[in-house]
Amino acid sequence: MCGICGMLDFRGAPVVPDVLRRMTDALAHRGPDGRGVFIDGGVGLGHRRLAILDLTPAGRQPMTTPDGRFTLVYNGEVYNYRDLRAGLERQGASFVSQSDTEVVLHLLSREGPQALSRLNGMFALALWDSRTRRLLLARDRYGIKPLYWTMAGGAFLFASEQKAMLRHPAFSPRLDTECLLEYFTFQNMFTDRTFFDGVRLFPPGSYAVVDARRPGAALSPVTYWDYDFREPDAPADEGEYLEELERLFAQAVTRQLVSDVPVGGYLSGGMDSGAITAVASPRLREMRTFTCGFDMHSASGLEFGYDERELSELMSYLFQTEHYEMVLKAGDMERIMPRLAAAIEEPRVGQSYPNYYVAQLAGKFVKVVLSGTGGDELFGGYPWRYYRAVVNHDFEAYVDKYYLFWQRLIPNRAIQSVFAPIWKDVSHVWTRDIFRDVFGRRPPRLLSPEEYVNSSLYFEARTFLHGLLVVEDKLTMAHGLEMRVPFLDNDLVDFAMRLPVSMKLGNLGEVVRINENEPGKLRRFYAKTRDGKLLLRKMMAKLVPQEIAGGVKRGFSGPDEAWFKGESLEYVRRTLLGRDARIYDYMDPAAVRALVEEHLDGRTNRRLFIWSLLSFEWWLRTYLP
Repeated sequence: MCGICGMLDFRGAPVVPDVLRRMTDALAHRGPDGRGVFIDGGVGLGHRRLAILDLTPAGRQPMTTPDGRFTLVYNGEVYNYRDLRAGLERQGASFVSQSDTEVVLHLLSREGPQALSRLNGMFALALWDSRTRRLLLARDRYGIKPLYWTMAGGAFLFASEQKAMLRHPAFSPRLDTECLLEYFTFQNMFTDRTFFDGVRLFPPGSYAVVDARRPGAALSPVTYWDYDFREPDAPADEGEYLEELERLFAQAVTRQLVSDVPVGGYLSGGMDSGAITAVASPRLREMRTFTCGFDMHSASGLEFGYDERELSELMSYLFQTEHYEMVLKAGDMERIMPRLAAAIEEPRVGQSYPNYYVAQLAGKFVKVVLSGTGGDELFGGYPWRYYRAVVNHDFEAYVDKYYLFWQRLIPNRAIQSVFAPIWKDVSHVWTRDIFRDVFGRRPPRLLSPEEYVNSSLYFEARTFLHGLLVVEDKLTMAHGLEMRVPFLDNDLVDFAMRLPVSMKLGNLGEVVRINENEPGKLRRFYAKTRDGKLLLRKMMAKLVPQEIAGGVKRGFSGPDEAWFKGESLEYVRRTLLGRDARIYDYMDPAAVRALVEEHLDGRTNRRLFIWSLLSFEWWLRTYLP
């Protein structure tokens, strides 16, 4: 796990070593164990190392093939590298290190981009071919590791994080107002846009070639893999599926334990992290686990379920882990905002300050942490979302229903008034089209409720899961911590995509019946229940206590609805409603205040909107001072 960056000057101007070093050192938090740079005329590659596999100097990057032709900078881990290495050795390849980096280098130098589909793991990489003067960029299937790119002053720039680009003298940060509108519709970005105008997030499951001899050519990523949720042609019985899931899950967790440094795990009160810990802990000499809880003195309603320390302590006892936990209060959110804004680089999905704190805690004890991210998105963990669009007369009607649900922050009626100061610049942006484009070339006509559910699973893996992964990468790497996600093992994902919807959702038939006859009675299915992840729950019941395997889905969030109206009320008013708030360079004060006051006086829960405003305000203060 590391940080990578680089540049390719299309004018042929030689790379300035000091500029490359400054870009590389902007990523020092991602790789505190070493720095390496490579320069070949107008091409420069930079690398910051977090040593996980082969801690010796032999694992350093940039890494070059023995003949000097190919040079690689690579961020990630490939868990099947030993099998790949054995195959390469049979073909005559020789190795000087025990690192997965060298395996990836040899594989790409021999097979080119076709080798990417063979990598089971997480990665973002750049491979320079000095003979053809071409630069290959690639990102893992799921987007676990980020990769950004832009053009600045005739040079192509790329990096694990955007802050490296800020160190290039030709790059001037400006806000992308179209991205701002996209974010405040979905609390996420569904396109490749970022808050930094001109900077793009390289798509998951893709590669692209940048040719130094073709300065005018546009970057054209090629998709080498995509999600494909579908009903099996000949479903097996539940027993066979359950047996195979148990095998694949244990295999996935075991694969991701490969490390030359200690491995720990996040341990909430949920089944996903609990099951990972149940499989991992017997296979490790010792395992440390980490939990973040919340002070509940001012919480209300459903928020009382947000603190899961009691259940995580139970699982730590059962699995005999060395357990650490911390308790967050309202003031902790306020104090962390400047550091959080610098680490996360731009607002993204969810309320991410708890993730920052738990990563900070884990980073004090381990270099690698296992996370349960991905279990919900693959196995149907959000039934109350899918059920909103399972009966439709055509695909566009389905898109309309799901689009309305995913407008998470600003209602359509208020969009123009909120963005009045910049409306002339963004009025051409149709967020419904952005939403529709996520589905790409998927069939425009879906017939069965199961197909619509699979379409929703596809959408959420491409957008919501990807957003979570970007957030988690930034916040773990801010503390020199590698996060691994066993649910995103290639074999396990392939299995999940072919698992019948009936083994994920239990109430689909009833929802369809009511939808067609008494749609007014659907509301009870829009609440969080014990439905969803049915087969996964049965597997996990063998690993974790029943009260956890059969529990109601909870998110990782603090009691912010109550805090924003209580202990953090003055902070919200001071930061967002004061005259010096920077957000009003782009948003209308009266329209924003009207929506905020709806929350503060208890009329509507707008905690996500308030959090997003706070995040935007601190982004402006941090990156456009």
